[in-house]
Amino acid sequence: MRILFTGASSFTGSWFVRALAEAGHEVTALFRRPPDGYPDALRRERALQLQSVSRALIGTSFGNEAFRARLRDGRFELLCHHGAEVGDYRSPAFDVVSALAANTRDVRACLAAFAAGGGRAVLLTGSVFERGEGLGDTPTSAVSLYGLSKSLTHDVFAFEAPRAGLAFGKFVIPNPFGPFEEARFTAHLVTRWRAGEAVVVRTPDYVRDNIHVDLLARAYVRFAESLPDAAGPARARPSGYIESQGAFAERFAREMRTRLGLACALEHAVQTDWSEPRVRVNTDACDASALGWDEARAWDAIAAYYAGRAGSDAGQSL
Repeated sequence: MRILFTGASSFTGSWFVRALAEAGHEVTALFRRPPDGYPDALRRERALQLQSVSRALIGTSFGNEAFRARLRDGRFELLCHHGAEVGDYRSPAFDVVSALAANTRDVRACLAAFAAGGGRAVLLTGSVFERGEGLGDTPTSAVSLYGLSKSLTHDVFAFEAPRAGLAFGKFVIPNPFGPFEEARFTAHLVTRWRAGEAVVVRTPDYVRDNIHVDLLARAYVRFAESLPDAAGPARARPSGYIESQGAFAERFAREMRTRLGLACALEHAVQTDWSEPRVRVNTDACDASALGWDEARAWDAIAAYYAGRAGSDAGQSL
């Protein structure tokens, strides 16, 4: 398929673009600035890597005139709207209204242009932390204002896409981890372990759904390929390791200990922060064999990635 993809420089977006290209699809990836113009070094690296596997559309964003013109003229079959306003997604001051406006700018005109250019389907990326997603504590409300903005974004697209004559699907992401992730929990673990420190897991009792990003990317490709022929709204909720965060930290430590030769020491705090749901997980177990995915190789790739770079300290603990 000919695919137009927003949000390509993000962690999961860069993996999805590569996986789509490796599956034989022709991907045009949107970048708000030239790849070497991103202030964040890791985002620059991801964006630069994508130049060899996709066509870059630089200096545009969802909803502007350049974007609509590309939709009209590009003869795309699938629009993958992965990009979203993130900002400080944990902040209690996150601007839901501005984020929703940016995520859906001129959506009706965009989808009309896409359909006129031969478009068949829209694939929106969502999060397990949105309203109504995942299994866990009830009600499954949005976990944050960012999650609320994503929920509302879905509502708008679910309303507009069928009215434009387009198939519509949502791909719900749990907690991905792997090479080229921002400096969050797993990067923090490796950085502290290299310094010879034990890492304190501060919220070990939350039950979450952590998934290898390369497995997630394969599931994304499978869903994307099926979407244009879907009879109605479709949804995929791929799942990985459903367990407590303490158990996931121990799992990660075991796999890295044998591969990196580090002590990978952990300590589990008594959890006192319950500001998020105790349980929030996805529902669709991935068939690794059908997706051609090998778990041991995935762990090898993570270890090789961290062995080949200095790493960075996220300054965070779970």
